[in-house]
Amino acid sequence: MKLSVQTSVWKMRPPAAICFAFALAAMFITGCQKPGPQFNPYLSRHAINPEFQTVTLTNRLDPSLFQPPASAYTLGPGDQIEIDQMDETNSRADITVGPDGKIYYNLLPGLEVWGMTLAQVSDAVQKGLSQFIREPPRVGVSLRAVESRRFWILGRVGTPGVYSMTNATTLLEAIAMAGGMASFTGVKDNGGASANDELADLRRSFIVRQGHTLPVDFQALILNGDLSQNIYVEPGDFIYLQSATAREVYVFGAVLNPNAIAYQNGMTMMGAIAAANGTAREAYLSHVAIVRGSLTEPRVAIVNYKDVLGGRVPDVLLQPSDIVFVPYEPYRYLVRYVNLIVNTFASSAAIDGGILAVSPNVPTQTGVFIPVGSGVSIVPPPH
Repeated sequence: MKLSVQTSVWKMRPPAAICFAFALAAMFITGCQKPGPQFNPYLSRHAINPEFQTVTLTNRLDPSLFQPPASAYTLGPGDQIEIDQMDETNSRADITVGPDGKIYYNLLPGLEVWGMTLAQVSDAVQKGLSQFIREPPRVGVSLRAVESRRFWILGRVGTPGVYSMTNATTLLEAIAMAGGMASFTGVKDNGGASANDELADLRRSFIVRQGHTLPVDFQALILNGDLSQNIYVEPGDFIYLQSATAREVYVFGAVLNPNAIAYQNGMTMMGAIAAANGTAREAYLSHVAIVRGSLTEPRVAIVNYKDVLGGRVPDVLLQPSDIVFVPYEPYRYLVRYVNLIVNTFASSAAIDGGILAVSPNVPTQTGVFIPVGSGVSIVPPPH
């Protein structure tokens, strides 16, 4: 076709040939009067749905998670106590445990109380004051405010935030302290949710303890009343009830900008990774994982990203809430690999949520980069 056009041009007279050439060039430059949709590199008409396999991470909870704390409450930095010498008037004082774990009362230069019970603090204060007072004093110590033992509960609850705990608290009690699960009140949202639909996606909700997700099935606990999932909360725990209306895709691992990407209809794996500024130089592209569905029994597809880039296999269509994980090294055991992905996702959300809770004016993004083996975790303060 191209050869015949060129031949017909050169057979014309020079003025006619020139006019035809300009007309042909104008046609290619301007195109049709109704331009088509703009090219979007994040979308593809040649993408497919890969084969997913279900991976059961674990459905067994350690029996120790159902045991309330056996020891009495111990103090930590930030806790407020009241000290009163029973035989002395005007001796009552409210004291805050300092960041160094010490209290400063009366003539005492600094008394280490971090990790002590109230009874132990009372004995220590009496012993310390006995060095300055002839008659051994009688000292009473009571707890006024708790700041050192707190848990985080964010997401789709009535009052998300940081809560103090002085007594044994179960997961259901923690959710109740936060006002229970948030729900619609007769208003439809853009996603089409109807009145009184729950805002939380219980399949994607989780609890993080010391950088690891606990295998709690929130859907079984809250919707089915399965009390075998009602574990005790510990200080430093991070509870997150995922939004059921969020339309995002999460890209983690060996990418330049791990982040939550706004989902678009037809979004593909290649488009999501491109939105995260592409892969890192050290990325192992042959074992890119796409995790979908419940966090306790996710469905997983392993894709050779090299083949997608080379055009040897089609790109992969994504769905809202998918997790795309680009590893630094090949995986050997699928369960361990998926466990790593889930822990990375939950720890990233916990870090971002924690920062937002204590510093609401600080911009954060879901997807703080946590490389494999970095040791970054959410840990409670030492006691």
